[in-house]
Amino acid sequence: MRHHGAMHSTPTSAITRAGIARQAWPIILANAAVPLLGLVDTAVIGHYGDTAGLGALALGALLFNVLYWSFGFLRMATTGFIAQADGAGDEAEVRATLARSLLLGLALGACLVLLQWPLAAAWFALMDASDAVGGQGTAYFQARIWGAPAALALYAFSGALIGLGRSRTLMAVQLLLNGLNAVLDVYFAGVLDMGARGIGLGTAIAEWATCAVAALVLWWALRARHRDREPFLPLARLRDAVRLRRMMAANGDIMLRTLCLLAGFGWFTSQGARLGDATLAANHLLLQLVSFSAFFLDGFAFVAEALVGAAVGAGDRARLRRAVRLSSELAGATAAALALAIWLGGAAVVSLLTSLPDVVAGARAFLPWVGLYVLLSVAAFQLDGIFIGATWTRAMRNASVASLAVFVLCGWPAVAHWGNHGLWASFVVFVVARALALLPYYLRLERAVTPVCAR
Repeated sequence: MRHHGAMHSTPTSAITRAGIARQAWPIILANAAVPLLGLVDTAVIGHYGDTAGLGALALGALLFNVLYWSFGFLRMATTGFIAQADGAGDEAEVRATLARSLLLGLALGACLVLLQWPLAAAWFALMDASDAVGGQGTAYFQARIWGAPAALALYAFSGALIGLGRSRTLMAVQLLLNGLNAVLDVYFAGVLDMGARGIGLGTAIAEWATCAVAALVLWWALRARHRDREPFLPLARLRDAVRLRRMMAANGDIMLRTLCLLAGFGWFTSQGARLGDATLAANHLLLQLVSFSAFFLDGFAFVAEALVGAAVGAGDRARLRRAVRLSSELAGATAAALALAIWLGGAAVVSLLTSLPDVVAGARAFLPWVGLYVLLSVAAFQLDGIFIGATWTRAMRNASVASLAVFVLCGWPAVAHWGNHGLWASFVVFVVARALALLPYYLRLERAVTPVCAR
């Protein structure tokens, strides 16, 4: 039985720029809060620890970034499937989707806990860490890894909140995680003098506590919406082979897409390293501006995920087009403002980040490329959000593989002839290629959206 919820009954005209902006700003703040977590950890060790502790934290945190980034599909696929079920008014499927994703996240987290010893040994050996850094890094990793099931469960909860359009709740959950983590880090690493291990332990406890709060919030929200005749936990749907295969296929596609993006950024960094230490450092600073811009563009892309998913679930093509057009207009205007800010004020920001003359000079020379990248990247961000919402993940996978190939094939000769200018030019080509590769699929996606009764 279908229960027609709020998003399903919302008319197309109710999708407005103001409404999209109201949903986007909490996501932007939640995204911006993420790197603050790393800053707090670094500051605590910087004041209460030693040089080896800082190195251990840097390498240990990088390993978690790689691992958790690779499992980002948990958040994305959950958003798309839940938004579609919500748009179709299928409340039982909303609950079943969250349960499937939650079970998968907990299982993957448990696997990471079981594999902690070989993972830590291989990582710190690969990083060629000193004995002091490797020892403290392993202690940090083995303390924090116990929070992995909760961290991955939070991906599923975050995906559900975005898919249901509850962006303010998402922001509150993220701020709770960061606030708890900061307090616990100071207590364990500072007051109890546990060093890097204390940072890891504080993060793990904060992840479990926040996971429990998010679980309660979603339980209450879904209980309030439970008006269909199926059980609150629809076990028959959880065992549905067709839905399980669809979920696993989408997760696999998104994981491959994410690995392609990681490979692209990794290749960019490695090529910059070959151009010298100053170039490597300058590119690292410039990528911070790219990351900062991504907080804003992701906000509109996340809203697009929810709106597009609901439109696809409802089979409403007009609603899809309006959601795409209005969210893209706002994202495009934001990208233009960010690019202008980088072109006009980027040099001042670089000077705030470092006082090394060769790095400052190098970074300033390539600021025009950074502004151009941010301006043109908005299409890839928006299309990613659209395809995640529609769960057309195979198209995302194919576009990512193709754009990575274009990036490398363009980048090798460009770097050889024009150095870092060639590298940045090919980096811009990379993000444009991602969007161009998705555009033909978008036209097919629009045509595929039909009313439920016509299917």
